[in-house]
Amino acid sequence: MKGRTLRARLGGLATTAILLFATLHTPVMSETTDPYLWLEDVQGKQALDWVRERNAHSEALLQSQPGFRSLEKSLLEVLDSREQIPYVSRRGQWLYNLWRDSANPRGLWRRTTLEEYRKPQPAWETVIDIDALGKAEGVNWVWGGANCLWPDYRRCLVSLSRGGSDAHVVREFDTVAKRFIEGGFELPEAKSQVSWIDQDHVYVATDFGPGSLTDSGYPRVIKRWKRGQPLAQAVTAFEAEKQDVAAFVSVDPTPGFERTVFGRRLDFYHQKISMLKGEALVPIDMPEDADPNFDRERLLIELRSDWAVGGKTWPQGSLLVTDAAAYLSGQRTFTALFTPTATRSLAGFAVTRSTVLINVLDNVASRVEAWSQDADKGAWRHAELKAPYPGTLSVTALYDPLLPADPLAEAFFLNASDFLKPDSLQLGRTGTDTLEVLKSRPAFFDASGLRAEQRFARSKDGTRVPYFVIWPKGAQADGKNPTLLYGYGGFEVSLTPFYSGGMGRGWVGKGGVYVIANIRGGGEFGPGWHQAAIKANKQKSYDDFAAVAEDLIATRVTSPAHLGIQGGSNGGLLVGAVMLQRPELFNAVVCQVPLLDMRRYSQLLAGASWMAEYGDPSKPEDWADISRYSPYQNVKPGTKLPRVFFDTSTRDDRVHPGHARKMAARMIEQGHDVLYWENTEGGHGGAADNAQRAHMQALEFSFLWLQLGSR
Repeated sequence: MKGRTLRARLGGLATTAILLFATLHTPVMSETTDPYLWLEDVQGKQALDWVRERNAHSEALLQSQPGFRSLEKSLLEVLDSREQIPYVSRRGQWLYNLWRDSANPRGLWRRTTLEEYRKPQPAWETVIDIDALGKAEGVNWVWGGANCLWPDYRRCLVSLSRGGSDAHVVREFDTVAKRFIEGGFELPEAKSQVSWIDQDHVYVATDFGPGSLTDSGYPRVIKRWKRGQPLAQAVTAFEAEKQDVAAFVSVDPTPGFERTVFGRRLDFYHQKISMLKGEALVPIDMPEDADPNFDRERLLIELRSDWAVGGKTWPQGSLLVTDAAAYLSGQRTFTALFTPTATRSLAGFAVTRSTVLINVLDNVASRVEAWSQDADKGAWRHAELKAPYPGTLSVTALYDPLLPADPLAEAFFLNASDFLKPDSLQLGRTGTDTLEVLKSRPAFFDASGLRAEQRFARSKDGTRVPYFVIWPKGAQADGKNPTLLYGYGGFEVSLTPFYSGGMGRGWVGKGGVYVIANIRGGGEFGPGWHQAAIKANKQKSYDDFAAVAEDLIATRVTSPAHLGIQGGSNGGLLVGAVMLQRPELFNAVVCQVPLLDMRRYSQLLAGASWMAEYGDPSKPEDWADISRYSPYQNVKPGTKLPRVFFDTSTRDDRVHPGHARKMAARMIEQGHDVLYWENTEGGHGGAADNAQRAHMQALEFSFLWLQLGSR
């Protein structure tokens, strides 16, 4: 029941009325004076005609740029490469993978054994061919995942979405017979959650009709559903409130440690949880912003704020462990497996049978620590895992507590990556220093002569803000380098070093400097780094981003004529706000699947779920802060702005495409230089398959080279 996982499922980034009032900062558009409300009609004919017209204009310009087709082909070669690492998830004896390439654009859900996976060319068994399924059913299905029933994992609840949206259908599938089960559990399209109880019962949270969804558009009612029973007759097991983000349930079937936990996600960072005891729900006493994780006899707790308990105050960002039964009986004795420092933060953890593997960010570079308890369950001891440093490490335990004498109880995968070296996937076991390299990505670009470094800028309030610079071969600090600055700065998301064949081929390998800013609002230095730039303090994210741009210019990495910025989702809001506040710093903006109309964001799709990040625009005190930076309300005619390329997706049912549509239309009306492109599929990721992604990336890179120019 990991809080970060739940937040990701809710969308990282619905419907309350908004009060209309005037402020001193900017004129307020009401729903009757906003001339572009019609662009919020996602599938409306007038709106789609406008989209097609803008798409045609943008594609005509960008596809005519020198080398567009060869660039698109080169990017697709990376995405479709059969040498990519086939990342897997374990289900019993099988390792499952979703594989996409030119022959299987929507993907093969397939499996193999660890013995086969060790081989350079494993023998894969196809379980579901998504392309064949879509063709047979006449639906553009996109894979949404599978929830399989333990311990044999034969029956799976498979999720499929139309065009990549968050809403999906659920259908029961037999992985041995390789067919959908006639008369099995099945749900129509909705943002559903389904959890197995046993072979004949599930908990289901879905759209049950009027009143069953929260203001954020997620299910608030969870029912217990019996096989063969009409869904309408399923018995309600739990309800959240309408103003909550969602209801959720977690079922742990580990023998001897069976637990079912229900919860209300109060907002994006707070929850109330209860455990099922017989027929009763017993509240679990815990800070509402803590993330609890039950693991057999243990309970691990991540803290997002300081916690004074048992005569001691544990700092925010800590990871505590205690005996689960003792905690539930009222005891409050903990061991801290991690406590933060000014530069170190918790990036995640994984659990084997005996060990907690903790991923630590140290100045935005990864280390892994292995914590294990003495045989008598006494003191905890730790050692640092000998793994590549610096760079980014991610660790995944293979332990399956439902298998007796699991041979992989102490095994884990470790993935290592940095900007210039391709990923390697390694197999390790706790208690040893040996790491077996299983798979490696090929080098998709020539990294000889390239270099990466970490720098720091000084923000408006004096805060040191780290950023990474990836230099192309032969580049000098002469102010003439085409430079792309990327940022996100929200929802406690950390931007760490990564290898990108697309960025290498489309930008750095062609002579561009790439920069990643670790601004406040992210999670690079723990919850405090995030909380420093939310709600009334959101402007600090924008100040940090501008400070990095200023530093790039001051140190002659680049100059305004050659500096572009890029961000998506919350990052789209970031670049939208900063281009209006500091237009003199930039010459190009790539704004992807963005939030932009912050007056109405909480009324659009899942927007209400993000009010813990931005505030509630219906409250005068919150709108006074939001109105200062909301791009749609602050863009004005007669100002010189950098050229902007907006891209989004018709099928994005998380961040409404109306944000990008309306902003583009308003800027065009005001005489600003705008390009707009909307993919008809793709969901919040912007693309439903590799070909769509390569095309989208080629448009973006072509726009950037057009604006920022060669040396």
